[in-house]
Amino acid sequence: MRGVTSGLRRRLLVLLIAPLTLLAVVNAWLEFRSADNIATQQDQRLLSLVPLVADSVIGQTTDSPLLMLAPPVEEFLKERAGSAAYALLDPDGRRLHGDAWLEGLPPPDSSPEVHSEEHDGATWRIVRQRQPTVVGEVVVVVADSSDPRQQWARSILFRVLLPNLVLIAAAAFAVRWAVKQALKPLLSLKEAVERRSPRDLSAIDEGASPEEVRPLVESLNRLFGLVNAQAEGQRRFVADAAHQLRTPIAGLQAQVEAWAQAANAAQQAGTLALPTEQVYKLRSATRRTSQLANQLLALSRADARGMHSQPEQRVDLKSLCEDALEAHLDAATGRRIDLGLDAHPVQVMGHEWLLRELLSNLVDNAVKYSHEGGAVTIRCGRRGSTPFLEVEDDGPGVAVMERPRILERFYRVQGTQGEGNGLGLAIAEEIARVHGSHLQLQPGAGGRGLKVTLPLPG
Repeated sequence: MRGVTSGLRRRLLVLLIAPLTLLAVVNAWLEFRSADNIATQQDQRLLSLVPLVADSVIGQTTDSPLLMLAPPVEEFLKERAGSAAYALLDPDGRRLHGDAWLEGLPPPDSSPEVHSEEHDGATWRIVRQRQPTVVGEVVVVVADSSDPRQQWARSILFRVLLPNLVLIAAAAFAVRWAVKQALKPLLSLKEAVERRSPRDLSAIDEGASPEEVRPLVESLNRLFGLVNAQAEGQRRFVADAAHQLRTPIAGLQAQVEAWAQAANAAQQAGTLALPTEQVYKLRSATRRTSQLANQLLALSRADARGMHSQPEQRVDLKSLCEDALEAHLDAATGRRIDLGLDAHPVQVMGHEWLLRELLSNLVDNAVKYSHEGGAVTIRCGRRGSTPFLEVEDDGPGVAVMERPRILERFYRVQGTQGEGNGLGLAIAEEIARVHGSHLQLQPGAGGRGLKVTLPLPG
């Protein structure tokens, strides 16, 4: 989305700046043409002043000609005080009257000579021409430093470049603001999709989207619907299959348990017909199969997508912990594990049977994978204002790199002893998602074992 926004900004800037740049070039060319026309008029005015200066000669003194300047010449010098000058030279180019810096080589003939010359940091436009006077032929020189050509660069800067640069900067700011405002609904849609859980496939509100984006929202909703339908179909299949398997597996397990007891009694009496080891392996396999069917059913029932519509109720965490202690006490005693309880009264809003399943899975894992003679502690209470459930053991623990993966379905840490399908913690994590939380995995006291904590909304 950020790339799309940046791309729109770039395209709009190019589409705006290109015409503005072309306009600036055309404007500069027009300014140059205007300056050139004014300069031509200036040259013509200087040429018109040359004969008037010659006519201003009315006589001659011993050192220089005597002049009575014609009114146009006086007006020209007065208007351009400091930027206008004139001189009279003899046919060899020596000054007879006027500004000395205008001395120079005279024109070879009577044709006017027009050129530009630098003097005192200014560019002067100078006209030289031989002219007849009452005292004989002289060279008349008229100069003007208000040359429009030298003002052209400054005019381009202040009249063309600066206004266009300001306009371009304003256009860039306007494009940025306009794109931001125009794409705000799209950015809001993007943020809403990013904040979603990967399991949240509910439809996006089409009415909250602008008309141009509505087809995209409709397509996303169709995709969400298809994926949700497929996931729901898979969930129902797993639930149905697990439910259908429970009854025959329970019957098979009962038969195998009875067979194992008979085999044990026959072994003690010395009349066993089948190897006891094979009977015990068969019993272990049926137990794992039964546990897998129960866990698959629990996992499908705990799916976060299917629980959002179920009403929550007030759950007493201390009562759940006491029930979990009682349910797993025999298994813990059989492995000489000290199963302890550190429960404080606390209530939360949630799904009681799901939290019971979560706690049962955590305690079962802790008892099953801790070493014999170890300790497992069930806790509940508040840390600050946050209610929590927690199970801690002092077993072998889980490596830091493995902790995120043990929450995945059917994943078991390599080298793990004991029976299991890798679904216990996955079910617990799914139940945590239903309650808007996640399991937190940390080492136990003294860096030993594993501590699994579930923070819950208050």
